[in-house]
Amino acid sequence: MRRRIGARLTLALLALLLAGCASLGTAQRNAAAEIAAAARSSTVDCTRADACALDSPLLAMAREERAASTPTAPRHRALILDDGPDALLARVHLIRSARRSIELQTYIFDEDDAAQLVLDELQAAAFRGVKVRVLVDQLSALRKVETLAALSSLHANFEIRLYNPVLDRSRLSAPMYAVAALCCLRRLNRRMHNKLLVIDDDIGIIGGRNYQDDYYDWGEDFNFRDRDLLIAGPVVADMQANFNAFWNAQRSIPAERVGDVARYLRAHGPPPAPHHPYRRPERVRALLADVADPDIIRMRFVDPSMEVRGVRFIADLPGKHRRTPEDAVAASADEAVGAAGNSLLTLIDGAQHEILLQTPYLVMSKPAQQVFRALQQRPNPPQVLVSTNSLASTDAFIAYALSYKYKRRYLRDFGFQIHEFKPFPADSPFELGATGAGLLTETDEIEADPGPTPGRSTRLERRLAARGLSTEPGSEAGRPSPFASSGGLPVRLKRAGLRLGLHAKSLVVDERVGVVGTHNFDPRGDTLNTEGALVIEDPAFATALAASIRRDMAPDNAWTIARRDKSPILPGAEYTLARLSERMPIFDLWPIKYATSYDYIVGPGCPPTVQPPAPFADDFRRCNQPVGDFPEVDLGLKWLGVRLFTAFGSGLAPIL
Repeated sequence: MRRRIGARLTLALLALLLAGCASLGTAQRNAAAEIAAAARSSTVDCTRADACALDSPLLAMAREERAASTPTAPRHRALILDDGPDALLARVHLIRSARRSIELQTYIFDEDDAAQLVLDELQAAAFRGVKVRVLVDQLSALRKVETLAALSSLHANFEIRLYNPVLDRSRLSAPMYAVAALCCLRRLNRRMHNKLLVIDDDIGIIGGRNYQDDYYDWGEDFNFRDRDLLIAGPVVADMQANFNAFWNAQRSIPAERVGDVARYLRAHGPPPAPHHPYRRPERVRALLADVADPDIIRMRFVDPSMEVRGVRFIADLPGKHRRTPEDAVAASADEAVGAAGNSLLTLIDGAQHEILLQTPYLVMSKPAQQVFRALQQRPNPPQVLVSTNSLASTDAFIAYALSYKYKRRYLRDFGFQIHEFKPFPADSPFELGATGAGLLTETDEIEADPGPTPGRSTRLERRLAARGLSTEPGSEAGRPSPFASSGGLPVRLKRAGLRLGLHAKSLVVDERVGVVGTHNFDPRGDTLNTEGALVIEDPAFATALAASIRRDMAPDNAWTIARRDKSPILPGAEYTLARLSERMPIFDLWPIKYATSYDYIVGPGCPPTVQPPAPFADDFRRCNQPVGDFPEVDLGLKWLGVRLFTAFGSGLAPIL
């Protein structure tokens, strides 16, 4: 009986594998492409030379900077976009203001309210005469094949391509992920993590945000604390050139030529233009009311922008994903593998006094570890302050498990001062307004319930359940990809509430150089994902960026990681055993770790402060009390998962 069951499972898996590897022929793809091309409208709703673009003080500023620039004296203006709704408002306003072209590149494009709003605006831009190009990584592209079929058939001014489709599909079901992992792991792992928006070659946005509610404070139960950079000036041309390199890469496939989209077009023809009813139309209306208001745009984006110097764009090229060593030899020298990561490590290596590093996933690549170890061996090493997620705030508990495993190394060998973001920060740039998350209504309390009692759900949990929601966030990609950066396995907390998780990727060196981009400073970013970032060597900008990162590390918003108190019995033996266990590639089973979490407690001699406490200070424990390894976490099966991945998962570090 067991043999029969095993044989059937083997046959089923083989059938699935063969189905996954089935591919359309060239003639079939050409037929689908012809169907899409024939259906595309060529009608343009506007006859004006400016494509009926919205009059924008923001784009006017960008054009002034470009006009005033010379090759030897470029002029740039930059603005840090910390606020989620403002980051969405800026995008929609710029899309409406475009006169000639829009280039959008992203890792994730969902079909929820925020993504649908942007998609609606892109379609409208195409119909008024603007050339629109959208490039999305296949692993986290739009949810429905029908949506891609509709967009590929929409308008002559609208083009959409998928980067690196695996198994000739735009969408992969969970079983197909397993098939892809078996047959095509190398290809499956190579993802385009770049995110940028370029308007008319004049102004651009780069940073951590994808196109999904969670990135704009519109998530119902979880939102990302993220950061973008709005930039105007000649460097935007470099951003567009990098987009063009990806757009023209072999791995970028027009949506209508990807197998499942082509099959849909041949079987059903082009579907209508995609639009799903907004789940929360009131917040969309509230945001759109601000889009065309020049005073609001000037106040939020133009007036606070900074004139900056020393601006450069660093980014990987698609050549990073070359298939064979022979391809590498034939490729251009400009396509250096890991160009973005190497540039960031060079900046870090040049630090003299202080490094501020913000990353959602504190998993260091080997080259990064070598750089930080060398820094710490200097006679006067720079301070290294790290802002990252706690287990309670992360959407990636597997990545956190690897970070947890190496806390001793980070603190003792690299000198890191680690501040882990709280899931319910007291002071964070998060908006609960008309255009914000809107989870709590006017009749709801702002404060979450203190927590459930046995057998009874909290009031907030009941409200969420009535809306078909839960108190646990989804993954970064909102879908079950084991290779998305999150993994989608958040932990349950002791209390319900609107949770925040850190997703910003930023670096400040000596308050002289500031970096905002997509690189998580992790092994994936170095070797598997393509990444991009803006580097600004301007002290005023670096100081402003540093203030934003320090805010996330403040005691109200983060726990500090420090060495736990020594055991009164054989402390040296305990430390040695923990270190030996950590060095094991597997079987890291020693239960007592080197470090734990501390919370700053206000009291006599411990006044309220916004300065992150230094864990190496002699008086650190005077105002900081240990709160356990995983504060706020309901220690259940996912905690066991953290311990298991700590013990057995170090081999996964290069792909996390």
